[in-house]
Amino acid sequence: MDNHQALGEYLRARREQLAPEDVGIVGGGRRRVRGLRREEVALLAGISADYYVRLEQGRNQTPSSQVLDALAAVLRLDVDSTAYLHALAGPQSSTRRPARRIERVPARTLQFLDALPMPAVIHDRRFTVLAANRMGKTLSPNNSPGTNLLRAAFLDTTERQLHRDWNRVATDAVAGIRAASSAQFDDEVLVDLVRELSAESEVFRRLWARHDVHLRTGGTSLLDHPEVGHLDLHHEKLTIAGTDGQTLVVYHAEPGSPSAQALQLLGNLAAAEQR
Repeated sequence: MDNHQALGEYLRARREQLAPEDVGIVGGGRRRVRGLRREEVALLAGISADYYVRLEQGRNQTPSSQVLDALAAVLRLDVDSTAYLHALAGPQSSTRRPARRIERVPARTLQFLDALPMPAVIHDRRFTVLAANRMGKTLSPNNSPGTNLLRAAFLDTTERQLHRDWNRVATDAVAGIRAASSAQFDDEVLVDLVRELSAESEVFRRLWARHDVHLRTGGTSLLDHPEVGHLDLHHEKLTIAGTDGQTLVVYHAEPGSPSAQALQLLGNLAAAEQR
């Protein structure tokens, strides 16, 4: 799929998720389609209906930044979603990313990772684990190099059972990979991953069709660990400078909380496994 088609799909998906009353349209009688009509979006954005139809149909159009911002306002897009819209409408690269290449974590980053006294994981832009410290691997067996966290979230029952708030995790994961894809529409590995998950998971397929876009830099993880029980953890996501989208994820608990005690027990288990 090229950028023009992807732009059209995105506009259509976001249009269908808006109710007329969301944008101040009242009345209008019975509707045969979900969401706003194309001509309503065009009118509110100040463009012709024919031009907007061509955008949704993926015909070779290059909308200006002003048009994109107007559409973003009409469709109630947030900052991340607006950036994604602009990326979709931008010039398409004439070169494709290599299907596979070896990702290396900087040596000093690995030293820092191993020195952290809490669970930590490094993944690439496709959410494939590149490295994890001992506590990270003890937190989840899927935090092992080579494991794709998106695939694990949707296809591994054990990973699903680990998360007490799996529905939120799934929603954020899909919105995150879509946000990440804004800079890599031509990534063959990512395209294959989305195709695989769409075929294997009805939940992924439904969430992907929503075209939600979010870039989370942190949040809360509610876990039910098989050895230490409930863990209410915060996680922070830090981009590793000088890499192609590598991210360090660090998990920590509120000091003095039951989760902090459970996390200390997890550390003891990780140390014992190393012996």
